[in-house]
Amino acid sequence: MRWILSLVFIIQMYVALAVVSFGFAIPALITRRAAFAAIHTYCRYVRWSAAVLVGLRSEVRGEVPQGEVLIASKHQSFFDILILASVLPRPKFIMKRELLYTPFIGFYGLRTGCIPVNRGKRGAAIVKMKQDVMASPVKGQLIIFPQGTRVAPGADLPYKVGAGLLYDQLEQVCVPVATNVGVFWPRHGVLRKPGLAVIEFLPVIEPGLKVKAFMGRVEAVIEPASDALMAEAGWKPAET
Repeated sequence: MRWILSLVFIIQMYVALAVVSFGFAIPALITRRAAFAAIHTYCRYVRWSAAVLVGLRSEVRGEVPQGEVLIASKHQSFFDILILASVLPRPKFIMKRELLYTPFIGFYGLRTGCIPVNRGKRGAAIVKMKQDVMASPVKGQLIIFPQGTRVAPGADLPYKVGAGLLYDQLEQVCVPVATNVGVFWPRHGVLRKPGLAVIEFLPVIEPGLKVKAFMGRVEAVIEPASDALMAEAGWKPAET
């Protein structure tokens, strides 16, 4: 039964994506404010429907950033993206270039200032990313996933230097974010588990650190905080 409800939830989630995207399309072409309104509407709806259909409630802890900041977030599944985008006033993501060709997501990503990155080109991609960030006309909260991709609970994936280079270039406050969403909403598969999914905005990292020191700091705060949230959710690491 839980699997069936999860499937129903996923289907209606994508139907809602089409409905909201079409409904806001013309206003979003006229003003970026409408594009952000579409994102907020959709993400808040998915959070609500997850609670109703599969018992997956969601909670935001810590102080939600309002101004221009760099956000370095743990990324475990699509749900942490939705929760972040539901509460940040003007979220814009460093996203993989392939998403530009995804229906609806590509359009709204460009309208809200998301920065597409070709992850296969490594060094060249970092240079282009830095150029695009500085040239972007959209002000807001720039979100990067320091590990570069979704990471399942318990998996060990290194933090990539791109986040540190952006921190150094922007000279802005960085807000680390921890999460436990992967415990309930896995990277792959249909089943969504009931429980309390949390993202937590952690204490800010002020500008001025060297890139290496920043990378060490951001990992040192995100990983233990995420582990604590996952333990709170009942997750236990696999025995080796």
